[in-house]
Amino acid sequence: MKLNKSYKLRLYPNKKQQQYFEQNFGNARFLYNKMLEDKIKYYEENKEMLYNKPSQYKKEFDFLKLSDSLALSNVQLNLEKAFKMFFKNPKHFGFPNFKSKHQGKFSYTTNNQITKKGETIFFENNKIRLPKIGLVKVRKDREFKKGSIIKSVTVSRTRTNKYFVSVLVEYEKDIEFVKPKTYIGLDFSMKNLYVDSDGNIANNPQFYRKEEIKLAKEQKKLSRMKKGGQNYKKQLLKMAKIHEKIVNKRKDFLHKTSRKIANSYDVVCVEDLNMKAMSQTLKFGKSVNDNGWGMFVNMLEYKLFENGKYLIKADKWFPSTKTCSFCGAVKEEIGLSERTYNCEKCGKEIDRDHNAALNLKQYGIRSLRSILVG
Repeated sequence: MKLNKSYKLRLYPNKKQQQYFEQNFGNARFLYNKMLEDKIKYYEENKEMLYNKPSQYKKEFDFLKLSDSLALSNVQLNLEKAFKMFFKNPKHFGFPNFKSKHQGKFSYTTNNQITKKGETIFFENNKIRLPKIGLVKVRKDREFKKGSIIKSVTVSRTRTNKYFVSVLVEYEKDIEFVKPKTYIGLDFSMKNLYVDSDGNIANNPQFYRKEEIKLAKEQKKLSRMKKGGQNYKKQLLKMAKIHEKIVNKRKDFLHKTSRKIANSYDVVCVEDLNMKAMSQTLKFGKSVNDNGWGMFVNMLEYKLFENGKYLIKADKWFPSTKTCSFCGAVKEEIGLSERTYNCEKCGKEIDRDHNAALNLKQYGIRSLRSILVG
């Protein structure tokens, strides 16, 4: 079976290489916005979709010729994908937006090609060879899967002026799915990340909440500075470093937690939640972002799959919270403030999150049986 895996590595480009990367970031953003603008204008005039290509813009804008042609082709693919997702679910994805020079992502993607001379992207000692720029110093702190083939790379710059390259590789692996013996249910917890069916909690450190007061003070300083000035830029960088540290800590915690579960259990059952809708309707934006549940589930999914194990997602309408895990009775309503589940039928009392996790575990057992038998 062919699998894909991405490795994010730190780049250390010299000044000339940094200038080239910045040129590529700008060209990718410009082309995306120009193609989107032309599509909108053409549709308003003709009521038809315009199928424009990067090649037609190179004649008018010479600076686009400085970029890798495959990087520009990927801009077209990204724009087409954005429209495809919009037409598929307009309410969820929304109409494609123009990319901002100051608030957008600084990145471009190019592909590896196998030519008569060899591959266009490869590693050589402590450097990576990239199209049109040559060898760039990189910190390759881990080995790729055996037999990996580089498919594409995405070069990016963070707001703290650090450069990274995400290398997407393809490799072969024979996955033998295990015979399930150990099961666990994980119920989403806003504060603790999850409560499992054994009654354990993840104890999410809530990294953003810990730094919230510090960030508020730094934001207050920023608001008093002249926008665009040197001190303003320095303060922005200072705040960006704090945010970057929070993100890195959260990812590290989620990776370690998901790895521990993936190694310990054969089947994990979770709720299929719409985190974006939850953050908007319940006004839990900060808590949802600090929690990282969506990222955690994605990590669990690929780690379990690589080991031949199973992740079961319960339907969002499954009443895990309203159902008694002892007798199966279902309540009509249960308020957010009710932290204990009291069953009127059998009289059992249990923590509501633990009760939901037990129901999810049973859901996972039933679902997997039907999958394996079917």
